[in-house]
Amino acid sequence: MGYIPEALAKQMRKQQYHIVGGHSAVKSCKYLKEGILGKRTCYKNTFYGIDSWRCLQCSTMLSCNLSCRFCWRISPEDIGLSWNEMSTPDWDAPELLAEGFLREQKRIVSGYKGNPKVERKRWEEANKPAHVAISLVGEVTIYPFLSELIEVFHRKGMSTFVVTNGTLPERLSNLKTLPTQLYMSLVAPDEETYTKTCRPKVKGAWEKVNRTVELFPSFKTRKVLRLTLVRGLNMLKPEEYAELILKAEPDYVEPKSFVFVGGARYNRGLELGDMPSHEEIRVFAKKLSEETGYIISDERTDSRVVLLCKDKDAEKRRFIQKK
Repeated sequence: MGYIPEALAKQMRKQQYHIVGGHSAVKSCKYLKEGILGKRTCYKNTFYGIDSWRCLQCSTMLSCNLSCRFCWRISPEDIGLSWNEMSTPDWDAPELLAEGFLREQKRIVSGYKGNPKVERKRWEEANKPAHVAISLVGEVTIYPFLSELIEVFHRKGMSTFVVTNGTLPERLSNLKTLPTQLYMSLVAPDEETYTKTCRPKVKGAWEKVNRTVELFPSFKTRKVLRLTLVRGLNMLKPEEYAELILKAEPDYVEPKSFVFVGGARYNRGLELGDMPSHEEIRVFAKKLSEETGYIISDERTDSRVVLLCKDKDAEKRRFIQKK
């Protein structure tokens, strides 16, 4: 395996991660599976028109410079490993990663072919993904060839989402090819809350997040701030979140409840009851709307998430793929 300790890789395989190369992975989400069966789709389908059964969820980097308490990723310390996640692997080429991601996605959906409940047309479409979410686990901008990987997918006619924690503003500013939609996780209104919530493994993380907030308006692509909220931890001070939102000028804001799954269930001091209800998310979103002038446009009760749009124009063009 090389870069990833075998004990960690073993745990990830149990959670149905398909490891690609030395530092990357693909994993299907429940909405891909349900979408193939003609059932529920992801909130990204509701908000942006992304067909869940045609969405490839992957990551270029299985390690991270943060250890967020709410994250579903298994951290090395969760299973008693002392692995230095900030060590540098032998980087896989973007073309090889793209091929590996697509190969493993086909392997994932192949098992549904014989299921009589599967919608045949959707299964065929699932074998030809139209969208790539580079956001599965870890901090994807650590990978130095992210721009080239995005370009590979765009040449294939696929749309892309990239999710960053905002701690590497220099990597973002050096992207030659931007994703179709750029996400930044904004999970604290101030440094104290950030430190408690994200438990950074590098110095100056909060300052770098603020630098990314300042850079955000300059990125010429669709932009989103996602607020992953935990009751009693970082779901507070909406007026200070609003100040950061107004600085970043994203097209969309997604206040969303954290989900008590995966790594979040390890010994991090969180419980199922720390998940805010959808009504609590609604109330928080309303306060953000009042402070920023952003429009509450949509919601998904089952995902406990609300969509705020910057203005009427952003609301009109929110669909990337036609529903």
